[in-house]
Amino acid sequence: MKTARASFTTIPIIAIVLGFALTLTPPQSLQAADKDIPEFSHDGLQRVIDSKAAIGYVKPDADFSGYQRFMILDCYVAFKKDWKKDYNRQQISASGRVSDKDIERIKAEMAELFREVFVAELTENEGYELADEPAEDVLIIRPAIIDLDVTAPDTKSAGRSYTFVDSSGAATLFIELYDSVSGEILARAIDRKADRSHGTMQWASRASNRVDAKRILRKWAGWLRERMDEVSGKAD
Repeated sequence: MKTARASFTTIPIIAIVLGFALTLTPPQSLQAADKDIPEFSHDGLQRVIDSKAAIGYVKPDADFSGYQRFMILDCYVAFKKDWKKDYNRQQISASGRVSDKDIERIKAEMAELFREVFVAELTENEGYELADEPAEDVLIIRPAIIDLDVTAPDTKSAGRSYTFVDSSGAATLFIELYDSVSGEILARAIDRKADRSHGTMQWASRASNRVDAKRILRKWAGWLRERMDEVSGKAD
């Protein structure tokens, strides 16, 4: 598949710093810290208020009406700092500890699930066509899942015990939209969500973690679809 991936391969350092700085602020404190969030970003985007995203920026006077197709880059996934060390410290036996291989597997599965959910949401119900190369009507979606915190990962270790949890974990979405031809950035959004759907204690397993992660991803994908419909005129 031909893409503009060469221009978008790595997340800029400034974007990572901004994303992690914002995720260190608890969701309930975002409003209190509102005055500390700049009106304009380092690259000229202007802040917008969105009830479904903690932080949002859009290029002033950007016209999204011409975008009817999209390309989605591979989702970058990063765990919460010291997550592996903190998790393993709580394990009684070595069989329950996570390895670097476990972490890489989880990151790959999360990236794959992200693409699956977002493509399905954006294309269904006469939505947007998935493109395979840049064009004037193609929007580049560049996603990252950062500060990932998995409460009870499945390590596939023999003799492990299941863990009862009331939340599968939390993650922060960092997403940017670009014009696929010029490479100009058009919008950026940052939002953190924690899974609080259980209500009661449940076994955590690879299957249940996937279900809970998919639920959170669908909320984010639904939000993006709503915003794309609004700015492209599909919502009319």
